[in-house]
Amino acid sequence: MKLKHFVLLIVLSFLAFSCKTTKLSTEDIMNKRLDDALLWKVEGKNLKQPSYVFGTIHIIPDEDYFLPDGTLSAIDQSQKVFFEIDMNEMTDISSQMGLLKKAFMSDGQTLKDLVSEEDYGLIEAHFKKMGLPLFLFEKMKPMFLTVFASSDFDPNGMQTGALKSYEMEIFEIANRSSKDVGGLETIDFQIGLFDSIPYPEQAKMLMETIKNGDTGGVDFDRTVKMYKSQNITAMADLSGSGDEQLGNYEEILLNKRNRAWIPIMKESMEKETTFFAVGAGHLGGENGVIKLLMKEGYILSSVKPNP
Repeated sequence: MKLKHFVLLIVLSFLAFSCKTTKLSTEDIMNKRLDDALLWKVEGKNLKQPSYVFGTIHIIPDEDYFLPDGTLSAIDQSQKVFFEIDMNEMTDISSQMGLLKKAFMSDGQTLKDLVSEEDYGLIEAHFKKMGLPLFLFEKMKPMFLTVFASSDFDPNGMQTGALKSYEMEIFEIANRSSKDVGGLETIDFQIGLFDSIPYPEQAKMLMETIKNGDTGGVDFDRTVKMYKSQNITAMADLSGSGDEQLGNYEEILLNKRNRAWIPIMKESMEKETTFFAVGAGHLGGENGVIKLLMKEGYILSSVKPNP
């Protein structure tokens, strides 16, 4: 497995014409459930031209990959494409090597320092079943190990084409059109988010993932089905309060990030038409990007195909 695919899979697993738009007032949308739509048009306030917000799922089986009607047109109309992290940074080998260095715990700590002997045995057996020798990863931060422990993790999926990344697909589309690409945050920032969670808490999350392994594949299938139905409200619930693993860290890992993105989005939209591609779990909900932009006075419209 190539290093670049390995690192990309880690980050992404961690990590929107011939269409009409359904207009919703700010008052209505604050009180009602958002439309089931991954692609949203941003207009109004002081914008001279519209911009777009699109919800991604970072990893999806190749056979389930799709782009909603209007997505390619929205990208084509945009001068710049923003991701959660600048994809140029993610695909740069020096950045990837730096990420790998930061994936390991400080002070020489290992997984054995964080879990009981019994739990370590369960983790070791789980990784052995996956063909991943645990001794190679036992100094890695548990949050990264949780990615590997997930039952839908396929170490070779990106290389073989069995898995697709929406970020990589949209990045390639943007590159073919020579569009500028940017990021709402940096890799260092995202790593810092993980570091805000104590290692023992990360280890608990890892154990929960392994103990729930029998249903993990079912959960992943349900998430993919939810995404294909474009149900961003359910996706937000899954990413936030509906995700028991986030516990008390929902504010740090989700809500705080959403709020930090808004000023960056505003600045870019005021300059030029921008296409923002972020995890679908960041769109819906009271603290989601869509309602946060509406609270700033923008008009957001779900992009729907013509009947």
